[in-house]
Amino acid sequence: MIEVEATPLEGLLRIRPKVFADARGEFLETFNARTFAERTGVITTFVQDNQSRSMAGVLRGLHLQAPPFAQAKLVRVVAGAVLDVCVDLRPGSATFGQHYSLRLNATGQEMLYIPEGMAHGFLALEDNTVFVYKCTAYYEPKAERCVRWNDPDLGIDWGVRDPLVSEKDQAGSSFVSRLWMQ
Repeated sequence: MIEVEATPLEGLLRIRPKVFADARGEFLETFNARTFAERTGVITTFVQDNQSRSMAGVLRGLHLQAPPFAQAKLVRVVAGAVLDVCVDLRPGSATFGQHYSLRLNATGQEMLYIPEGMAHGFLALEDNTVFVYKCTAYYEPKAERCVRWNDPDLGIDWGVRDPLVSEKDQAGSSFVSRLWMQ
């Protein structure tokens, strides 16, 4: 069983799975297609799972893939903690240009369902943070887009001044240029 909560961004969902805990430890079902569809109204097929491990202060994002290779994602943290950020880049969306952030950690087991057309990134808050996510489309390098994590037009408060960011992410396009749509 899962609890589903809408966020201020259209289609972005917070998901809390039922965790069964006792003296031995805990168990949870991380994904069940039938339950997911019943509780979210979203029928989806995930085709790829990804995992990253990051040290505290590493910022990854803001990433998305352009159509026809757009991906929806189901993200969670299995060790450590992150500040997770999503930006709505769907033209015509009522929440276009807005962002939402949420702290995700291994203890809480909370997940985010990120629909196609949203840029996504996270800041690792602890050493050896392990972040996993399911994707609805395969990674396609030519469709990859990146919006600058520190774009002043988005005004995202990451809570850090000098995160460790890859060269690729540092060179991301501005929100205003809308290069991510091409």
